[in-house]
Amino acid sequence: MMKFTDEELIVVKKLEILKNEAGSHSPGIFTFRQKLPEVEIKIDACFLSNPYATDLFIEYFNKEILETGRIRDLLECYPSQNGVIAEILADFLAINPQHIFIGNGAIEIIQAVIHNFTEKKIMINIPTFSSYYEYVKEGVEVIYNELSKAEDYSLDVDRYIAKVKFYRPDTIVLINPNNPNGAYTRIVDVQRILDELWFVKNIIVDESFIHFAYESQSYQLVSLSNLVAENPNLIVIKSMSKDFGVAGIRAGYGIMKQEYVQQLLSRGYLWNSNGLAEYFFRLYTRSDFAMRYDILRVKYIVETLEFIKELRQLPYIKVYPSMANFVLIELTNGIMASDFVAKLLISYGIYIRTCDDKIGLEGQFIRLASRSRTENNYIINSLRCCLEMNVVLDLIDEKAI
Repeated sequence: MMKFTDEELIVVKKLEILKNEAGSHSPGIFTFRQKLPEVEIKIDACFLSNPYATDLFIEYFNKEILETGRIRDLLECYPSQNGVIAEILADFLAINPQHIFIGNGAIEIIQAVIHNFTEKKIMINIPTFSSYYEYVKEGVEVIYNELSKAEDYSLDVDRYIAKVKFYRPDTIVLINPNNPNGAYTRIVDVQRILDELWFVKNIIVDESFIHFAYESQSYQLVSLSNLVAENPNLIVIKSMSKDFGVAGIRAGYGIMKQEYVQQLLSRGYLWNSNGLAEYFFRLYTRSDFAMRYDILRVKYIVETLEFIKELRQLPYIKVYPSMANFVLIELTNGIMASDFVAKLLISYGIYIRTCDDKIGLEGQFIRLASRSRTENNYIINSLRCCLEMNVVLDLIDEKAI
């Protein structure tokens, strides 16, 4: 059990209140600064983003927007409509622009798709990103496909296909890699799902973390985006926040059949992006930026693999397999996840996510994001100190008894 001073216990209580107010999501940095200014966050390892990509975006933004005075255009002028930004992406993605829907973050696309196109029954793997079941409309049946802890919460494709055929939902959801555990389903298996479940009206594949996944030694990017044209029931959702480190901009896109895009545009999503998001999308499609980003993407993957390897050397935890930029960690020494998160934040300034609210997890879990190499080293050392100190305190308590 983690030990806290009386002053620290006050902070622990405030953290508990903040988390409860945030619901199934985690309070952000600005919320912390407003409501818990006595706590200094040195490393944000709760929110999932590539810090090297953020640095790259800032470099371009400073040079092209701030130093040139073009910031006035982004602030004073209306951004382009949804369809125009879709045209910007189309050539880069090699996708028909009429299949592209731009969202104010992936969360808006998730809500729009589920609210508008899920009619009677949806199947969702658990544990997973909670918004997929939170946004289900009243009257829609939710079927949970519980992933097995014994199988590291990975997807058994055969059992999954059989279960979908049995329940016949009109919508299924596959996050690949999955959140919160980072388990990855290979493209050949996802293709099997598409082929055998052709009767499902909506097959949602969320690729928000796909830039961190790979199937070759060269870490080449894999995606299902180009399969939408031949699979009209496929809906690919992509957040830009994680792999490009720009969560504050709120940028995402969905690829789906033209009929769905037109329905959404006619229902209030015509002008839903801001000027910063439009600038990002235009930058994202440029060859110079894309080339430099891909170098940083591979660098970040390699460092994340090293980070995960080092995490597995730490005592009293189990690190689950991941092909994302984060890991699911189970605390195996009787430590409460909420106490562990609080101790790391208070003593070391490291902000991570407790997974107490994740449906489908059995045990005490935290989710930890990979950061820069320097930050990861600090995280490793802090975790080791925190874990070992807890064991020492337990031994002292046993001797006292």
